[in-house]
Amino acid sequence: MAEKYNSRQERRKQTENQKKAKKKPKRGMFKRIMMILGIFVGIGLIAGGAAFAYFVSGTPELDESLLKDPIASKIYDVDKKLLSEEGIENREYVNYEDIPELVQDAVLATEDVRFYDHHGIDFYRLGAAVLSNVTNGFGSQGASTLTQQVVKRSYLTPDKTIKRKVQEMWLSIKLEQKYTKEEIFEMYVNKIFYGNRANGISTAAKTYYGKDLKDLTLNEVAMLVGLPQSPSNYEPYGHPDKAKKRRDVVLHLMNKHGYISKEEMEKNQAIAIEQGLKDKDTSKTDTTPYDAFIDEVIEEVQSMGDYNVYTDGLEIYTTIDRDAQEYVYKLLNTNDIVQYPNEKLQAGITLLDTESGEIRAIGGGRNTTVKRGFNYATEAKRSPGSTIKPIIDYGPAVEYLNWSTYQPIIDEPYQYTNGTPIKNAGGTYKGQVTAREALARSLNIPALKTYQAVEEYGEGKGREFAEKLGVPIDNINESASIGSMDSGISSMELAGAYSAFGNNGIYNKPHTVTKIVLRDKTAIKQKVESKAVMKESTAFIISDMLKSVINESYGTGIRAKVPGLPMAGKTGSTNFTPEEKAANGIPADGVRDSWMGAYTTNYTVGVWAGYDNKPKEKLDYVGSSSQRIPKEIIKNLMQYVSKNKETKDFKQPNSVVKVQVVKGSNPAVLANSYTPSHRITNEYYVKGHEPTQVTKEYTKLGAPQGLTGAYNQELNEINLNWSYPTQDEGTPEFEVKVSIDGGGSNVLSLSSDTGLTIQSPTAGASYSFSVTAILNGQRSDAATTSVSVPGEIEEEPIEEPEEEEIPEPEDPNQGTEPDTGDNEEDPGDQDNGNNGNGNGNGNEGSPETDPGTEKPGTEKPGTEKPGTEKPGTEKPGTEKPGTEKPEAPPEQNNGN
Repeated sequence: MAEKYNSRQERRKQTENQKKAKKKPKRGMFKRIMMILGIFVGIGLIAGGAAFAYFVSGTPELDESLLKDPIASKIYDVDKKLLSEEGIENREYVNYEDIPELVQDAVLATEDVRFYDHHGIDFYRLGAAVLSNVTNGFGSQGASTLTQQVVKRSYLTPDKTIKRKVQEMWLSIKLEQKYTKEEIFEMYVNKIFYGNRANGISTAAKTYYGKDLKDLTLNEVAMLVGLPQSPSNYEPYGHPDKAKKRRDVVLHLMNKHGYISKEEMEKNQAIAIEQGLKDKDTSKTDTTPYDAFIDEVIEEVQSMGDYNVYTDGLEIYTTIDRDAQEYVYKLLNTNDIVQYPNEKLQAGITLLDTESGEIRAIGGGRNTTVKRGFNYATEAKRSPGSTIKPIIDYGPAVEYLNWSTYQPIIDEPYQYTNGTPIKNAGGTYKGQVTAREALARSLNIPALKTYQAVEEYGEGKGREFAEKLGVPIDNINESASIGSMDSGISSMELAGAYSAFGNNGIYNKPHTVTKIVLRDKTAIKQKVESKAVMKESTAFIISDMLKSVINESYGTGIRAKVPGLPMAGKTGSTNFTPEEKAANGIPADGVRDSWMGAYTTNYTVGVWAGYDNKPKEKLDYVGSSSQRIPKEIIKNLMQYVSKNKETKDFKQPNSVVKVQVVKGSNPAVLANSYTPSHRITNEYYVKGHEPTQVTKEYTKLGAPQGLTGAYNQELNEINLNWSYPTQDEGTPEFEVKVSIDGGGSNVLSLSSDTGLTIQSPTAGASYSFSVTAILNGQRSDAATTSVSVPGEIEEEPIEEPEEEEIPEPEDPNQGTEPDTGDNEEDPGDQDNGNNGNGNGNGNEGSPETDPGTEKPGTEKPGTEKPGTEKPGTEKPGTEKPGTEKPEAPPEQNNGN
């Protein structure tokens, strides 16, 4: 047992020794891992340091002048020629000691709450930003301190790259070493852009509230401090809802960081954003024809990134066509081209390139006296009226339901789903109409039915289609089908949407900028994505229907027609409520807004006209005569820009077929070869959805019946007669043709008579006649007959009995003389009055001879003796009334 026990003890010790032996390598491995990690950390530090040194090596030196003085930007036209230089205007500098504590608190709470605690870089905020960027992608969240923002706006480009960020951090540290916190804060509030040409918070206070900085309320300070993040988006005049949300965020941050109480926060959040705002841009300055366009350029540059046109020294390349822009300015600001009823009526115009979406001209308003004033082309959001119908009704119907231009719709008394009646503008109903006619006449009831058909196919499809065309719709309901919208659209958005129809279904967002070149020569190109928003078949079918708006006599846009220019378009108007009309004395035909959008394959135009009615003021209205203004603007503008440029018609794609349909058929049936022309309409269908059934209603037009022809020798005329049964479609015309002696065929007559008289036919000639019935473009087979006119028969002289001669005494001195032909009984070669024309009627029908007269000395030998008339002829001066004797070929008398 003892031996066994000793053996167990030995084995236990051996096992323990083995375990100890195994633990020793673990400590060695840990050391190796730490060594490797140390090496990697060292390499990382070296690499990081090298990279940091590389990035910092190109960092510009601190330049005090750049910290305070902005650099103007240059704007170029479409031909890359300098258009304008834009820099600081009316800049008011504020010193640190004059900045109210309330303003300081709002800025710190919103932009950099630890400003007085860091040395240029907030590492706590930087860590949060890094985490966000790892999760959502680089550049998704910023960590810039006030110091970094000053550096960025003074020395660096706004692009979000690692190199620029490292340079920004390095310069921020250097800036903090050179300047005090108060000096940096002063730089910030004077350098930041607040929108509406306001650089610096003191200028902004005057721009938006007309106050000194010290007189601003908490609500007003919060609104201003919220602007720098995105001045164009949070601008209170154009985007009051967004501005209020941003202001409320600032107030929330001030409360969160202990600068204001919760009660103060809630009290100021309840204040309307418009409260205290002064009217936009009331100070008058010199204006140019290009100001409205430059307005949009500035807005667009700001939307492309953190760029400031007034301070960043940019080179901005735009899409403006100077000539077109100057013409648009003249259109709006003179009466030379379009007559305006008064000075108050406003209008907005957007002209863009149909294919690219590049804006060529912008008409921002009439009688503009201020720079950067309200832009009625891009900022005025009004209900679009019937111009929305192609976008929200008929476009989706063609796209999703494969509707054709012929699609039958019943225009009849109708109601919205909630039971509210809907009426057409004229208060009448057309019965069955095609989609083409309904759109061209701008009928409301068919539009609503079309919208309902689309919604039945798929709820929200109309809205979806519109938004793909760049038309935002906040709240959609059935009344939107005729243009009643809460949010409204601008002329620029209307033009953008219509351009997609003219561009084979491709949408390019309207834009004024092609690229920006930064101070370091970095080029930032405008990113405009071409999107296929509808099928080619949809774009073409809608375009063809909208051509009828302008070209057809019943189209509402016929006043905009430019002869020879293939153009499509749609008109629209919006109404006042009955209460508004009654309270303001507005007539029944007075409207709130008047619209038109139109396009060719080259250009697209959106035009709005109306009044800038303000609350609690008497409402102005667009009268019936002034509702022509958008149409006249489009006609003149399209004619001007198209005069030296080929304009191609809209190209029919292979996915569309053109067919002849019987008018009024429902369902549609194809016309046959016998269908009258006035019962045929040419319509376009999506291939595979065209009708296949052919009408059985019409048969071949019958030929004239019982055609007879006879020569009347007594009157020397040919008489044709025929009959024709009564037709339901109307009375036909009869085409009569003649061929003489087998020669060419000539038309003698085209009338509804069933008979014809041919005067003075040529003796001995053979006449072949054909008579064809023609009704509504259809021709019958020809009925034929022939008539031969007898040749001229000369009468032999009547021999009188010879008298017995009594011989006279022969005179040897008298000789015999030859016969001289002077014998009265033998008239010799005398003319009977026919003058060789063989018609037996003398010279009555000669154009050169008066009826009833004869040329002297032209009687033909062998005819009646002088003073006698040939049987069957008329005496001179007794020509039948209503007839004419023709030159060859003989004319005719439609006697029956």
